[in-house]
Amino acid sequence: MTLAGTIPDSVPTPPARRASGRPILEIRDLTVDYGYGDERVHALRGVSLTLNEGEVLGLAGESGCGKSTLVYAATRLLPPPGLISGGQVLYYPEDGGQPVDVLRQPEDELRESRWQDTAIVFQGAMNSLNPVYRIGTQITDAIAAHRPGMSRAQRDERARELLSMVGIAPNRIRSYPHQLSGGMRQRVMIAMALALEPRVLIMDEPTTALDVVMQRQIVEQIIELRDRMGFAVIFITHDVSLLIEVADRIAIMYAGEIVEHGPASTMYRKPRHPYTLGLLNSFPPLHGPKQELTGIPGSPPDLQALPSGCRFHPRCPYAFDTCSTVTPTLAHTGVPGESNRQVACWLNENESLLPAPLHITA
Repeated sequence: MTLAGTIPDSVPTPPARRASGRPILEIRDLTVDYGYGDERVHALRGVSLTLNEGEVLGLAGESGCGKSTLVYAATRLLPPPGLISGGQVLYYPEDGGQPVDVLRQPEDELRESRWQDTAIVFQGAMNSLNPVYRIGTQITDAIAAHRPGMSRAQRDERARELLSMVGIAPNRIRSYPHQLSGGMRQRVMIAMALALEPRVLIMDEPTTALDVVMQRQIVEQIIELRDRMGFAVIFITHDVSLLIEVADRIAIMYAGEIVEHGPASTMYRKPRHPYTLGLLNSFPPLHGPKQELTGIPGSPPDLQALPSGCRFHPRCPYAFDTCSTVTPTLAHTGVPGESNRQVACWLNENESLLPAPLHITA
C-alpha cells in the first residue's frame, strides 16, 4: 500500500551504481545516551544499518533526529557527554578477512584506520579549515601521518592532484582559507577526506550554507568521484529531495530511530510512513500545477519525555488508537516485490483500521 500525497509520478532515474552488495560497514543495535543516571537522554535506540561497497546510503530526517549522532558514534568521534551504551559497528576489510568491531578496536588501530578506511566531511566543513595555515599544509597533514615514507615534494604533488580532482586549480595549494569561496573551501575538505583513498566516506550535510547552484556542483562532484574511485558514501541531510537524486538507498530517522528504509526511487514514489510523506511534501514538486506545501505539523518530541506508542503519532494525521499505545517495530512491508523495504508503522499492519483520509493504492 502507498500513502498518497503530492509527490509527482515522474522522477529522473539515478544513474547505475557500482554497488557490489557486499557489506563494508554494518551497524548493529547501536544505542547512544547523553548524560548519566536518571537524567540521561536516549539519543539512539537500537539503530541498525548496513552500508554496501560502492553505494550511496542517504540518511534523512529533521534536525535533532540523531543522524549526526549515529555516524559520530559509529566512528567513535562522539564528544562528551555522549556515551555509547550498546551495539556493534563492524568494518569488513578489503581482503575479505574477519570484520573488526570499531567500538572495541584498540586506540592505535583505530587511529591507523581513520582517513585510510573511513573518512568524514564534518557538518559545517567549509568553516573547519584552520585560518592560519595554507590549504596545502592542511591537506598533507594526514598524508604525512599515515605515509611517513613520502617526501614533502611527493606530498605536495598529491595535494595538487587532489585539488585538481575536486575542480580547484593546483596553484591554489598555497592559498589561505579566507582566499577561497565557500564552495571552494567545501571542496578542499572533500579533497582532504579523499587524500588516503578511503573505502567509506561519511558526509554530514556537506551542502549546508551553500547556494543551490553550488549544492548541485558539490553533489555532482561527489558522485563523479565515487564512480571513479569506488568508495561507499553515507550522505546525511535533512533535504530528502537531494537524496532522491544521489542515493541508492535512504534511511529515514525520527526521534533516534529508523522509521523507514528502502531504495531511493521507490521511497520517492511510494512512501510507506506518514513521516516520510511529510518530508517529501515539504519541498515543491518540479512538475504539475502549483501546490501549497503542507510540511509536518508540530515539532519533534522531547527525548526526555517521548510519547508512548509510535513516537510520531502526536503529529501524524493518520494515527489511530493502536498508534498511541503500542510501539511499532521496523519490519518488512509484506508487499509483494518489496522485500527490500522496511517501515515502522501500524498502517502497514492493520489495513482494516485505516482512516478514511488515507488513500491506499496497490
